[in-house]
Amino acid sequence: MTRPEAYRILAVDDELDILDLLRYNLSRDGFDVTTATAGDEALKMIRTKGFDLVILDLMMPGLQGMELCRILRNESGTRGLPIIMLTAKSEEVDRILGLEMGADDYMTKPFSPRELIARIKAVLRRWTEVSQEVGSITVGDLTIGLETYSVAKGGAPVVLSPTEFRLLLYLLERRGRVFSREHLLNAIWRDEGYVEPRTVDVHISRIRAQIEDDASNPVLVRTKRGVGYYFADVSEGVRPSGK
Repeated sequence: MTRPEAYRILAVDDELDILDLLRYNLSRDGFDVTTATAGDEALKMIRTKGFDLVILDLMMPGLQGMELCRILRNESGTRGLPIIMLTAKSEEVDRILGLEMGADDYMTKPFSPRELIARIKAVLRRWTEVSQEVGSITVGDLTIGLETYSVAKGGAPVVLSPTEFRLLLYLLERRGRVFSREHLLNAIWRDEGYVEPRTVDVHISRIRAQIEDDASNPVLVRTKRGVGYYFADVSEGVRPSGK
């Protein structure tokens, strides 16, 4: 899908030199870049101005990045907003926590501007691919809106990040087939260079927490021990529509 205007990106960081670096490199690559130095400021801007993606630092004065991500994922107007966390916190537990909060990707400082731009384009590409779909799919009390980029369970909205939505849709459209972590990494994160296999597990866990009645005993998104993940082939409960 070709956009007539540049993608609008909000970069949030309390380090002005980082913001200058982001603004220079992203603007040179054709993005429309806005910056904010605090989480509270960023939240107000996101609520009042439309953005296509947010680059979010974790350690900031006032509202922290993790909390801002949680708020965005729980508000109807921003739950589908792509988020890339960019932070000096490089421990695995921090990366996993960021993904569990709903971030679509996570990069540590110092970072390569070229790699960041590649990851931004990959996340936006996934978002665009999903937003071009039409119709909906119903599985039991679960409804996936392909045109509205939404998920509901029993009529209640389900909060998924764009990456989680894409992963769920990928498994659902190929239900019954088992996919390894490596396959899913190549299918969903294919343009992002090295991504830890653990990333798939984190996103699957978040999806299960939202769509399963009991995430510890999943019925829809299942594990084939030693092989990978699959969406259960419950064809009698699947009804595609709007195709």
